[in-house]
Amino acid sequence: MEKISVAVRFRPPNPAAADPSPGGAGGGGDREWRIDDTRVTLVHRAAGPAPGAPFVFDHVFDRTATNERVYGTVVRDLIGAVVDGFNATAFAYGQTSSGKTFTMNGSDADPGIIPRAVRDVFDTVRQTDDREFLVRVSYMEIYNEEINDLLTLEGRRLPIKENLERGVYVAGLREEIVNSAEQVFELLQLGEVNRHFGETNMNARSSRSHTIFRMVIESSAKNQIDSEDPIRVSVLNLVDLAGSERNNKTGTEGVRLNEAGHINKSLLMLGNVINKLSESGKQRGHIPYRDSKLTRILQPALGGNAKTSIICTAAPEEMHIEETRGTLKFASRAKCVSNCAQVNEILTDAALLKRQKREIEELRKKLQGSHSEGLEQVVLKLRNDMHKSELERDRLAMELEEERKLRMTLEHHLTEQQKKIEGLDNTSISADQFTDSTQLHALKTPDSKYIPDGFVAHRSRYSNDVEFSPLPENLDNIANDDLWTCLNKGCVTDLDMLEMTPGLKREASLLQDATSAAPLEEPTDARCQRLEKDCVSDQQQLEESNVRCAALEKERDLLRDKNSSLQQELSDSKREANLLIAEKQAQLDDSIARCVALERELSVSRQDAERLAAEKQELAGELGVERQKMEELKQDIRVISRAFSQREGQLTSLYTKSKAILENCKASHVATLP
Repeated sequence: MEKISVAVRFRPPNPAAADPSPGGAGGGGDREWRIDDTRVTLVHRAAGPAPGAPFVFDHVFDRTATNERVYGTVVRDLIGAVVDGFNATAFAYGQTSSGKTFTMNGSDADPGIIPRAVRDVFDTVRQTDDREFLVRVSYMEIYNEEINDLLTLEGRRLPIKENLERGVYVAGLREEIVNSAEQVFELLQLGEVNRHFGETNMNARSSRSHTIFRMVIESSAKNQIDSEDPIRVSVLNLVDLAGSERNNKTGTEGVRLNEAGHINKSLLMLGNVINKLSESGKQRGHIPYRDSKLTRILQPALGGNAKTSIICTAAPEEMHIEETRGTLKFASRAKCVSNCAQVNEILTDAALLKRQKREIEELRKKLQGSHSEGLEQVVLKLRNDMHKSELERDRLAMELEEERKLRMTLEHHLTEQQKKIEGLDNTSISADQFTDSTQLHALKTPDSKYIPDGFVAHRSRYSNDVEFSPLPENLDNIANDDLWTCLNKGCVTDLDMLEMTPGLKREASLLQDATSAAPLEEPTDARCQRLEKDCVSDQQQLEESNVRCAALEKERDLLRDKNSSLQQELSDSKREANLLIAEKQAQLDDSIARCVALERELSVSRQDAERLAAEKQELAGELGVERQKMEELKQDIRVISRAFSQREGQLTSLYTKSKAILENCKASHVATLP
């Protein structure tokens, strides 16, 4: 466990509020910030230190500090750790116009943390002779809580995903494989063009989004291709946060005000996460990483597996004292957060370096054998093509999944609309649709109104063995004699035996109570008037019913039109989806074709390598035979040399004896002379 490294940097004051005293860090006024080694204290110019304990941090930089000094003190050690396999994150936090972007990006005269870190990464990689590296970079921004890829112009909203293999990552984010700092700088320039900036009262070029520049570094030991060799995969995040704002100072409105709201909300969520992490273990509870996309992406750097450094920038002017105090409190809480960083080693083929190493190794040997000048460019191009194919495959899979979800939603909506339309088509006026009996009676004709149960016609006799009437197989609109015979199971009603009630009298009015029946005898005029009123009332009720039916039919027609439009939209969506699928399938086929071509080239390279290996073995065998012959020849030479030496010795001995004999002969001859 190690604490997050926290540094505070005060920018130079604005000329209008220049500090008259050389030792202070603040602008003109009664109060100023005093910097004493690693302490920051708010003091009154006349009365001394203000109430409250001073703020203590790992490093504090005054207005004279340069980006080189800040980088060397806070960030440089992270670069070595990243190359060794540790995750690392460095980000700048502070209010708007406090110098965060200058600290991270810098200028031509004084480069910031990001360009210095990029150069140091490649310098460290070149100095590491025992490992082989693969570097990928990406550049994204969080604008209004939406993630945008700054290296593309597609403008798609990228989702955050998580799995056991990759952890938390942004799906569909473009990654470029690079092998030099210059390539990275070109991508950074492209990203800066696509980044959101705006003008406020406090800053002429204010960052309106959080940006995250990410470098993924994979490495493996050189000259080891065994599948059990571990691969180190580390991530370096360099984050430039947008500054917190107060509307009364920045004067934002409209779009800028909406941007400020999203910025302040995400920074508030970041502060909540830091607050929770700074609490003790028993009081910590749930860490709200998912409340903001910023904290979700930076989750490993906040209390996780990473080395983290935070640079809090502050404005020294007295008018910004409250904002600076808030920044220092955030920095104090962040200093209490602990991370658990460890080397990231994997033994599977999840790393891009290991997936590509086997395919490229033989091609590299072939190119090296032919002394090709474009070796690194060819290898880099192959790696980029393969990596882009994998990213394109993931993106296509994600788009197809979204299209499937959209199609299912449209089909479900279409089914619901179809059910509603069928319900309207089958709508009939029945008693189940009315809760009030008066409404039901109002829709009835005079001859079908309520009749007391005493006035009922009944059959006098029927077959006793019939328990129920069977249902016919097919029901038509007209009931004939055969249908009645079927329904009564062969029983024929004797009409003469039916007992009918004489002279049925119905109710006087729809609005009268059901218990009050019309008198049996009444004057003809009164009866005519009553019947006329009943007719008028029935006519009005019929008109109202017609109006309601017309309204229902209109609603049905509207639903039918809506259903037709939805069907048209669904058809258009299906057509567009099919076109998109066809287009993406064509792109995928193209990618597959390129991959097949690469595999074919690799196969040819493997065959050449195998042929060369076979030739090498044959030459080695021939060389062994020649060496054996050479040894035999040397042995023969040694035997001949020994025989020659012996012969030479014999000749020497014979010469000596001959010489002695010759001398003896000369001596004898001399002696015999007179």
